[in-house]
Amino acid sequence: MRIAEVEVIPYALPLKEPYVTARGTLLQREMVLLRIRTGEGIVGLGEAVPLSLRGGETLQRVERSLLRIARRLARLDVAAMATEQPLAAAVDAVIDVAAGRRLSAPAKAAVEMVLFDLAGRISGTPLWRMLRGEASAPLRCNATLAAESPRQLAAEAIGWRERGFETLKLKLGMGDDTERARAVRDAVGPDARLRVDANGAWSTDRAVAVLGEIEPLGIELVEQPTATLREMAAVAAATAIPIAADESVTSAREATRAAQAGACRLATVKLSKVGGIGTAAGIAAELPVYLSSSLDGPVGIAAAAHAAQALYRDADDPGLAHGLATQELFGGTIALVECGVREGLLYLPEGPGLGVEIDERALERHRL
Repeated sequence: MRIAEVEVIPYALPLKEPYVTARGTLLQREMVLLRIRTGEGIVGLGEAVPLSLRGGETLQRVERSLLRIARRLARLDVAAMATEQPLAAAVDAVIDVAAGRRLSAPAKAAVEMVLFDLAGRISGTPLWRMLRGEASAPLRCNATLAAESPRQLAAEAIGWRERGFETLKLKLGMGDDTERARAVRDAVGPDARLRVDANGAWSTDRAVAVLGEIEPLGIELVEQPTATLREMAAVAAATAIPIAADESVTSAREATRAAQAGACRLATVKLSKVGGIGTAAGIAAELPVYLSSSLDGPVGIAAAAHAAQALYRDADDPGLAHGLATQELFGGTIALVECGVREGLLYLPEGPGLGVEIDERALERHRL
């Protein structure tokens, strides 16, 4: 069984409202869809989300990287994916394609996704089961608050609570941090879980000061308060609010360093940030993790949701909401079938592999 076609398709999904963070403002999310098709017509899907706002690769560089790797994908014989060990066959294929290549994390994640999805579809197995998960359970998710003003944030928070979200994540690092946090807490009351994310924008002194001011508001955790692990360790020593690493932990080795330095109690893992499910599992072996989105499209969200079904089989589950409901922030999709969000829970689509089906007309509309 051979690969007959490889497609690398850049596209963008518009956001319903400007997405305001300490790193900048987004009006749309640019991504790359990686799609392969066997001679028998079986399709695998992958997705790369460039993280240029965080100093990562641009869309153009990720696209060029995937176009180069497409030649290796086109040479694959994937017959072994029809055997009793489809995951092993998919992992071997990932190694074969990536060998000797310095792929960026988004490109590596896309290659892993597309081959895992193909293996699942060829073998007739959902990815969560292929990863040895016990069941396909709904995932509790947080809603993300990224409006510009405290008044807008309060209104957003009330809206998400009315839709069933129990956990809210508030973007900070824009200068009026305490006012923003207080506006949200006042709007939703004491029962909602509130976490904050500075995207590494604070200095150590600023982080300690802000966290001291907002700690009485009942903060579940803070993501990436400062840029470096050394700074985070100093912040961790000065606050009772648990710290979760984001940008500073992208591998198992970095997770080990973070834990040894006392920089964080947790890590939030984004597949496009770390390079895929395999690396995510390695990080989870070193630190308790929860999964988050890089404002992924439907393919990336599904991959993370499948991974979450199996991630805690061999790792500690911190019992936290995942940041995977970000599809609710978009004003469009390229999928006919994708994960569904209801009452703050994310539900996997049925079917083999990732279970995602592409809407060709929508893809054409959003294509770059």
